[in-house]
Amino acid sequence: MEHETYPPKKAAVRLHHRLVFIYPFLNGNGRHARILADTVLDKVYGTEPIDWTAGSDLQKLGERRTAYIAALKSADNHGIAPLLAFVGHT
Repeated sequence: MEHETYPPKKAAVRLHHRLVFIYPFLNGNGRHARILADTVLDKVYGTEPIDWTAGSDLQKLGERRTAYIAALKSADNHGIAPLLAFVGHT
């Protein structure tokens, strides 16, 4: 963060992915990672949080959750672009 390697939203998305990737909990990894990423955006960068849900419920199966999981799997294989697109980062 201090070296400004990534813009705020991109840094938060990368942080989110790394937390989900290490899978620290049996349940709630995505929720935990989204909360932390949004907290970093607010407290460190002073910017608005990411609209992860876009009006959907990521806890329920649906198109938005399917896209989210696919984007996370792409990031697992070093393809971060779909996850950035998922949150509206161009």
